[in-house]
Amino acid sequence: MKLKKRQIALLIFLIIGTIYVAMTNDTKAPSAKTWKFSERIFGTVMNVTYTGTEDLHDTIMTCLKSVDSSLSMFNPQSTISRINRGETDTLDAYLAEILPMAHSVSEATDGAFDITIAPLVNAWGFGFKSGQLPTDAQVDSLRALVGYKGVVFANGLIHKENPGTIIDLSAIAKGFGTDQVAKLLTEHGVKNFMVEIGGEIVTRGNNPKGKAWHIGINRPVEDSTSTNNEIQEVIEVHDRAMATSGNYRNFYITEDGRKVSHTINPSTGRPVQHSLLSSTVLAPTCAMADAFATSFMVMGIEKAKEVVETHPELQVYFIYTDSTGNFQTWQNIKTEEQP
Repeated sequence: MKLKKRQIALLIFLIIGTIYVAMTNDTKAPSAKTWKFSERIFGTVMNVTYTGTEDLHDTIMTCLKSVDSSLSMFNPQSTISRINRGETDTLDAYLAEILPMAHSVSEATDGAFDITIAPLVNAWGFGFKSGQLPTDAQVDSLRALVGYKGVVFANGLIHKENPGTIIDLSAIAKGFGTDQVAKLLTEHGVKNFMVEIGGEIVTRGNNPKGKAWHIGINRPVEDSTSTNNEIQEVIEVHDRAMATSGNYRNFYITEDGRKVSHTINPSTGRPVQHSLLSSTVLAPTCAMADAFATSFMVMGIEKAKEVVETHPELQVYFIYTDSTGNFQTWQNIKTEEQP
């Protein structure tokens, strides 16, 4: 009888202990919450919003610093800077990933996207150098250094046919960095987030209110101070990447009243002059969206539409001026006002 009572007492003790352990574990289990932070990176601002259980701020910054140490022309010790100086021909993991992406967009746009455009960008007063406008002879001389087909990479190595060629990945690097943060968040089990670096965006899942992410497209009002943020349109970006390029902020006016845009056409060596003011692209990756948005600003609206029609993975929202100077749009994106 005593043995039976002891067995019952032990059983009750075990049951209570099990319940206590379960309750303790439930109490200690972290609950998901909304995390938000902003940081300076790549010479611009990054904004991250996600729902999760971990503070990933330091992990994200470490990731982006490693991207910067690979791709930044403003970091003299970056891999790309060392390649440009002829100190190495070995690609790191990021360059081995991004260079084929850049090449594919160059091919798709008939060279409108060109990672060797830097000497011309500098000559026209953007990038590292500024000063007087280049002469026709200077432009023609610099064009000899430009041409994406002169950069060959394979088996972890890179070769520049002209040693003076400068590789500049700035037109795709912000998008690529945004992709890397999105990849990191996904690897940590985060299903709902938005990452934005200098206007290049990746979204997954829903916003903290449980609704789809909605992103505004700026109206292309000329504003070199970047203080005018009037919204032209709001679009839903669901599990996609988005990038916008335009000529309405980064420009200057010459003494004789000419507007000089920062978008340089690699084939002519000169700033573009056409009606396309803003190019917004949605794509599977932000690097792709970033590169195509830049390319379309080089090509102009008619040639850009031709490329879009042969690339179903792209969605676009173009803002351009008609013959009377009024804003017009061309798009294949569903906007908030559309059914």
